[in-house]
Amino acid sequence: MKIDTHQINGKKIAEIVSDNMLIKTREDGLDLLGNLYYQDFDKIVIRESNITPDFFDLKNGLAGEILQKFSNYRVQMAIVGDFTKYSGKSIQDFIYESNKNGQISFVNSTAKALDILSTK
Repeated sequence: MKIDTHQINGKKIAEIVSDNMLIKTREDGLDLLGNLYYQDFDKIVIRESNITPDFFDLKNGLAGEILQKFSNYRVQMAIVGDFTKYSGKSIQDFIYESNKNGQISFVNSTAKALDILSTK
């Protein structure tokens, strides 16, 4: 895993760059949060491909638990990917509400992620 640091509008943003799946379990999500928080990042960009597909199955609670921790620590996260493949109403509603709230954003490009995180 590599962390690219972006300084935009006075905001320090971590962009996670990896070819591996980094978040497979709740513990992986918490470890990533702790690692980045320790490095003084409170804005994170990660790719959908770095997160287990189980995250997007809301029935198992994985997304809720991980994202709640990010919210508790006031760490904003943008997940970059193609979310059109998740056609279920509950996941689409979850993505819509998350994007509206702004703490966690689901976007289709790194440029959009950086734009969102640098303005809030």
